[in-house]
Formats: sequence, C-alpha cells, structure tokens
Amino acid sequence: MANTANFSFMGGYGQNLEALPALAESYFRTDPSTALFKLRQFAELLAKEVAARHGLYQPDRRDGFETILTRLSYERVLPRETADLFHGLRKLGNDAAHEAKGTHAEALSGLKFARQIAIWFHRTYGKQPDFKPGAFLPPPPPVDASAPLRDEIAALRLSLANSEGVAEAARLLAEQEARERQSLSERLHRESEDRAVWEALAQEGEIEKAAMASRLAALQAQAEKTSVATLQALVTSSEKAAEKIDLDEADTRALIDRQLQDNGWEADTLQLRWSEGTRPVKGRNLAIAEWPIFKGRADYALFVGLTLVGVVEAKRKNISVSSAIDQAERYARDITETGGAALVDGAPWQDGPHAYRVPFVFAANGRVYLRQIETQSGVWFRDVRRPINLRRALVDWPTPDGLLGKLSVDIDAATQALKDQPMTFGFPLRDYQKAAVAKVEENLEAGRRAMLVAMATGSGKTKLAIALLYRLLSTKRFRRVCFVVDRSALGDQTEGEFSTTKVVTGKSFADIFGLKGLRDAAPDAETKLHICTIQGLVKRVLLANDPAQAPAIDQYDLIVVDECWPAPIRWPRFEVSASSVA
Repeated sequence: MANTANFSFMGGYGQNLEALPALAESYFRTDPSTALFKLRQFAELLAKEVAARHGLYQPDRRDGFETILTRLSYERVLPRETADLFHGLRKLGNDAAHEAKGTHAEALSGLKFARQIAIWFHRTYGKQPDFKPGAFLPPPPPVDASAPLRDEIAALRLSLANSEGVAEAARLLAEQEARERQSLSERLHRESEDRAVWEALAQEGEIEKAAMASRLAALQAQAEKTSVATLQALVTSSEKAAEKIDLDEADTRALIDRQLQDNGWEADTLQLRWSEGTRPVKGRNLAIAEWPIFKGRADYALFVGLTLVGVVEAKRKNISVSSAIDQAERYARDITETGGAALVDGAPWQDGPHAYRVPFVFAANGRVYLRQIETQSGVWFRDVRRPINLRRALVDWPTPDGLLGKLSVDIDAATQALKDQPMTFGFPLRDYQKAAVAKVEENLEAGRRAMLVAMATGSGKTKLAIALLYRLLSTKRFRRVCFVVDRSALGDQTEGEFSTTKVVTGKSFADIFGLKGLRDAAPDAETKLHICTIQGLVKRVLLANDPAQAPAIDQYDLIVVDECWPAPIRWPRFEVSASSVA
C-alpha cells in the first residue's frame, strides 16, 4: 500500500483519508489522470466527513459531491476559500474521470490543493489550530516534464530545504528518490501489491461502503446531539483555519486559472503562455500568461478575440492586492507587443508618461473577497480610461462579454446626454420627483456607487424609477438593470406599471426596452430590465451547485432595490435604493 509523508496526519480519520492521496502521489509520474481521480475521491470523502460532523449529511438522499459542497457553503460551514479548493479538485477529477484529461502540472496543483484542505481539516476538527505540517514534499518530476513544471518542482524542493533544513530535506528527498530507483521488478511487485489491495477493497465494496456509511452515520448522530454553541465554535475554528491556507505562487496561478475559466476565459498558466507560442485568436477569449512588456512580462493579458482588453498582476495570498494595481497599471502603460491583436479604440488614454494602452487593469491573489480584509482579497480592478476612476475590489472576475459591454459605455457622452435631455415624459412628474432624479444623476457623475432615495408611502417611487431608468438606459449610461423587490406581489405590480405606463411617443417602458419579470430566472442578451425578488436573487447566488453557474458579476450594471436593502451579494454594482419613510 502506498504511503505518504504529505498526508500522514490524516491516518487518524480513517484509512482512506490517508490512502487516497497517497495513491494519487504514487500515480503522479506515470498517470496524472488517475492521480486526479483519486484526489477527487479524497475530497468527496472529506466533504462527507465535514457534513456529518455538522449534522448535514443525508445518506438516504445519496447526494453527489456538488450538492454536498453547495449545502456546506449555504450553511456557512465551509469557508469560501476552502470551498474553492474543494471545487477545484472536483472539476479536475471530473475531467479526469469523464474525459481522460489531466496533465502533470494539474496533478501537482491537485496534490497541493488536497494537502491544503487536509491541513485545514486537521486544524479544525483535530483541534490543532497551530498544527505545523512542514513543507510540501514534491514528487520527482516525470521524464517528459515541461520546463515550467520542472522549475516549479525545483522551487518546491528549495522551499522544503529552507523549511526543514538542508540536511532533513536531503534525507526526505533521498528516501523518495530511493523508492524511485527500485529495480523494475521491485517496482512492479510493489504496484502489484497495491493493485491487489485495491482489488480486494473493490471486491469488498459493500463491506467498505457499509463501514464508511456507519462511520458517517455515527458522526451525524453525534452532531445532532451537539449544542448549537459547540457547532458554531467549530465554524469559527474552520474560518480561522481557512485564513491560514498557504498558497505559493504556482498554487495561486492555478487557482486564478480556474476562477478565470469559471467566468468564460480560456486560462492555463503553463500551457497558454507567450513563450509556448499562444497568441490571440478570433472567436476565443484568452488569458495569455507571461505576456511581454517593456522590461518584463505581465502575468496575464486578456484578449476578447483579437482585442486586448486587460492586463493582470497575480500575487501570492499574503501580499496586498490593492497595492498590486500599481504594477498592473505599469503593464497597461508599458505593453509593447500585441501579438497581432488590436488595441481598443481610443487608446492610448491620457497623455505623457502615464498614457495607458490597455483600458482595464486587475490584481488578484486567488483569495475570495472578504470585507474585513478587503485590501488582501478579491479581484482588484481599475478602469484607467478616466483619471477619476478609482481602484476597487470585485468579488469575482468579469466575463469577456461584460468587459466588452463596459467598453461600449461612454460615461462622459452619457453624462452630457442626460444634461441635454429634457425631463418630460408621457406622465406627470412632480417637482420633488424631478429633483430626486437630478440628484441621483448628479451623484453618478461624481462617481458615487450607492445612493438612498427616501420617499413617503404613496409619493410615487415607481413612477420616479420609470423616469430615472428611462433616462439612464436611453442615454446608454447603463446597459442592464435589475429591479429588486421583497415579495412576489410587489414584483407583479411593478411589472404591470413598467408595462402599461406610457413614457414617450405613446410607448411604455417595456415596449421600448423589453422586460423580464419574476417568472424569468435570468435575463437574456437583449434584456434591459429584469425584475426579481431578493429571495430569488439570493437563491441564484448562494444555491448554485457550482460557483461557475452563479450569475456573473457583470450580469447587471445597475441594481435598483425597492423597499429592501440586501446585504452585499456578489456584484460590484451601482445601487439605488428606494425606501418608504413615515
């Protein structure tokens, strides 16, 4: 049976929680696809263990891995950072199982992801918050390893030496290399023994399954008797353990690759890179790594087809993301090679040494957005086309279509159009309503991103909203609006008013712009206004089986909240809230 120094501390939680990652390590050199599948099995079993310890495991339902992760995230048991690693292993394992995919680079990232969630689990449920696992022991590189993979393994060996001391690191690596130098017959014999063990386990599948089910049922029963305070203490410990997740630069790149892929980009730091000959291609949305700039390389260049729309600076987790925007801005100024791609119309922006050739700059470290550590998490972004645009944190990556949509909005032209457009409609608007519309537009021009309009009941909030949104959409200040209500009856009433109220030339708002109501789960490409309940919106975000299936952060670029003020969800949005006051 394979053994492992990287996961030995998991032996106390059951044989498979140590054996599965050990087998993944043993398959790394010869069969990375199988290694990834074993890591997926490990992650799924660990997720079931976590669910059972919180009384959330439901064996009768035979829930899949994805459903279990969704439940754990919805119940706030699984911190987002940890959930991202679980989902990463799930997707890599699915690709390996169903499409026979899996590179050595992905298998190495998978091993490191699996070790991080194992450490998180041990610190949380082993009640060892200060557990120090030591440096990751890298596997020997495959014979046909690419240069970037060899460099990464060499860097991991150096990190091991720095962490454990040169002598101890040499001993660990020597033991590992000794195993690799076994004669062919010895190796075949060992592998034969491993296969025999696992064939025996397969033959005893029902017994093994029953034993595992019994263990999970026992943990579930114990959790059901545990006090709420104790379970909450576990959640707190879990969050603290998640804060200690330590991703090196290669891990961070692999995680950012996956986050970009979830939002419509083709990204693979080791394969889709300038040095490997990757160039922008019509009809593809590519995040090309290590793009050349003057005196250096940008971590990623973002291309929508043949158009260069953004550059990215990727940092390790423990480095401020906010300040890294400065580096991304340098990339946007110093980029010299377009690889045959076109710059965005209007480039460069600003004059002199601070002229930008790329409109959007990003900085990220793979860490999910947390308000309490805002400068060290999330995806930081700046639109450098206007000097007054400030850097800000997004909770996810924009999509290619979202960036193209942002490019289509000329804020200066829209602002002037709002000033020139008379405030006349097919229905009367009182002076205080006109003043409220004008004040919102004034604040938008000043760069405000959240506003509250307080009006008494019956004073015409919906008519004000119709007038305001007509002006903002007709001048192309915004492209798509989400109108949020707190109950279905109010949503139906709002839909009726937007559909029947004549705005201009005898046409209603719905006639001019189109409208989707409560029975439409999501807007289509042409939708300008989508009405939904706060409950439906939260369900789409928090109950998505996969982060990639949740609404993109740029699905809407303005949210109007009618008489309810939701906690921040997912969008780096403009907000206009209307509230009744006595």
